[in-house]
Amino acid sequence: MRIGELSRRTGVSVPTIKFYVREGLLPPGELTSPNQASYGETHVRRLRLIRALLDVGGLSVAGIRGVIEAIDDPRRPLHTVLGEAADQVVPRYEHGGGSGIAEARKRVAELIEARGWRTYEGSPAAESLATAIAALDEVGHGRFTEVLDVYADAAEQVARVDLEYVAHRVAREELVESVVVGTVIGDAVFAALRRLAHVEASDRVFGETP
Repeated sequence: MRIGELSRRTGVSVPTIKFYVREGLLPPGELTSPNQASYGETHVRRLRLIRALLDVGGLSVAGIRGVIEAIDDPRRPLHTVLGEAADQVVPRYEHGGGSGIAEARKRVAELIEARGWRTYEGSPAAESLATAIAALDEVGHGRFTEVLDVYADAAEQVARVDLEYVAHRVAREELVESVVVGTVIGDAVFAALRRLAHVEASDRVFGETP
């Protein structure tokens, strides 16, 4: 297909497609003449992945390049590729968690060790959790950490469902897209479900007896 058809199929403008090619995010088309190139289904899939990483995942061009380099390197295990993609969409907090961040990091490390979770030093997800815990301490709700294990139980169950869904995808790009989209949109879905459950739980605990 020509670049115009590629643009129509993906909803990405021709100038943007050319920009992605220049930035190394999208492989160039196969030249059919000095001024014409042909594109295939691999370009369609790659463009959809780029848009998912950009629009849903909120990644920068540099971040997308890092994910794509991982996808295109067959020496990297799929587990590593999925981890790198997921790490890109974890929120980063500039304020660093205040004075209680060191203690919060210790609590997170203890939680990870107690549950036998495999992670690595400097994990963005672990740092994000530590920042949230430190913020709870600062506003006088440090005891919230007493329910972390309950949250962790729920997180493990959701993670298993997530990966079972992802496992049905075949191509590496489709797997990565599923992880990114599932992480971002899945977080929104889980948060909404939690709000709905809060209403029900609040009514049971604090609602007036009819």
